[in-house]
Amino acid sequence: MSITRKQAENIASVLSEGLPYIRKFQNKIIVIKYGGAAMTDELLKTNFTRDIALMKLVGMKPVIVHGGGPQIGAELSKAGIESKFIDGLRVTTKSTMKVVKKILGLQINKEIVKLINESGGSAVSFNYKNSEIIKASKKNNERSLDLGQVGEVEKILTTGLRDSLKKGLIPVIAPIGKSKKDGHLNINADEVAGEIAKSLAAEKLILLTDVSGIKDSNNKLISKISLTQGKKMLKEEFIKGGMNPKLKAVLEAKEAGVKSCHIIDGRVPHAVLLEVLTEEGVGTMIS
Repeated sequence: MSITRKQAENIASVLSEGLPYIRKFQNKIIVIKYGGAAMTDELLKTNFTRDIALMKLVGMKPVIVHGGGPQIGAELSKAGIESKFIDGLRVTTKSTMKVVKKILGLQINKEIVKLINESGGSAVSFNYKNSEIIKASKKNNERSLDLGQVGEVEKILTTGLRDSLKKGLIPVIAPIGKSKKDGHLNINADEVAGEIAKSLAAEKLILLTDVSGIKDSNNKLISKISLTQGKKMLKEEFIKGGMNPKLKAVLEAKEAGVKSCHIIDGRVPHAVLLEVLTEEGVGTMIS
């Protein structure tokens, strides 16, 4: 494919700006939660998997935790099962859990691994069938509402993840946990990504979403917030819906020592590379 001189200059400029960041993140673990439009738009999907392969090729250690809400919702709709959410979490009945395991645990997980491998990376699947790395317990909703087979992370078993990273592989993780008492549990992917970032002492945590980031009361993007500001937003219930578990995840990860945490707009082409390799980024950073 031929490109214009202007396009070539733009590419050279981005690569030049990115060099200090490539050095900075050499051999560093970067946990990325992959979800939203970036998983359903074919061009964004291709961009994402190629960007992950590139990050690995320049010496970074990406770890992917994926969601799959739209695909699960579509499959439930086909089966005549209504999707219900409480505080941004999917209510998961036993019949819903069967769909979650099929779509999230197998179909999506395998597709991401395949696409990364086709892009030049070497990805490995971590799903409920081949490797149970997420010890979980049933989640108790703050308002005592029954969420069904929804879990929360008790512990991440990191041995398999660390072994894969040492071998130069890119772990791709489905957010399905296992409880001795309650069996397989559907866990919010943002929470899982945050817990994995903490357990692996990651350098960076990036959550992809379908909005530009956290917004103020005038609907303007907040490019940076402190831990104190973030906690205040949660306490005052300023953040609602699907952004709630995202903000909780990044605040907890930051407090636990993950150096930089970001909520970024996954609808932007090459959003992850822009966040990692440029000064400006494309969302909200927790400072």
